[in-house]
Amino acid sequence: MTDACIRAVVESIHSSPTQAVLYLSGGASLALGLLMSVPGASNTVLEAVVPYSRMSMIQLLAKIPAQYCSQQTADEMALLAYNRALKLSSPGSPVLGVGFTGSLATSRPKLGDHRFHLSTRTSNRHWASTVTLSKGLRSRDQEEKVSSYFLLKAIANACKVSSTFDSELTESDVNDECERFFDEDQELEQLINGQICFKVYPFSSGKSNSDRKIILSGSFNPLHDGHLKLLEVATSICGDGYPCFELSAINADKPPLSIPQIKERVMQFEKIGT
Repeated sequence: MTDACIRAVVESIHSSPTQAVLYLSGGASLALGLLMSVPGASNTVLEAVVPYSRMSMIQLLAKIPAQYCSQQTADEMALLAYNRALKLSSPGSPVLGVGFTGSLATSRPKLGDHRFHLSTRTSNRHWASTVTLSKGLRSRDQEEKVSSYFLLKAIANACKVSSTFDSELTESDVNDECERFFDEDQELEQLINGQICFKVYPFSSGKSNSDRKIILSGSFNPLHDGHLKLLEVATSICGDGYPCFELSAINADKPPLSIPQIKERVMQFEKIGT
């Protein structure tokens, strides 16, 4: 495998509109170096955190996990990363949350498998993989390289970028993958249940060079000219920024909106292209 091949994939990732937050523990650290060493990394990487100690992982998850290295933990890390990316991303950009946790070769013999768990989350897709490495086949450096390449391929796939390089898994390694897609109703159900912090409807074709958002919240039942004028005035006062309406699905003083109610109110904005 050539460095040029890896670099080409990373360049394509950075050229895609997807912005990502990565939470990695126990391996795949080379993937961060590969992403950050190619110009344009700021287009892709919003934040990268390595919760390596137990206390760091507990604080990230806000609980003590049943297992620190497990598919469930990787899935929870990816969902947290996705929600973080929603908050940090540029207006209208697709976002990606990545969770990785590994138990690779170390300075002492391990009784259990050498393995890693990887999870990626986008607005409409959750992909997960558990890879069990052939024990004793590789050094720590080599397992680190394999897990990093595998992670990089997963990021490329989530960014809809072709990755032509080999992750260097062998026939004796076991890769167990699963994938789930979400439709709009399922995303809104996750929003109401508190799994995701918000869902973005980028109806406006307008562009902004600013990461700053100017937000007008309301129930918009119905949307009227007063709402439009309020946001127009707020934008003129605040200056450079991306104007956004925020529909509150859950209100402390009112019952939560149902999925049909949310979709009906969102349709108002689609009709005016806002």
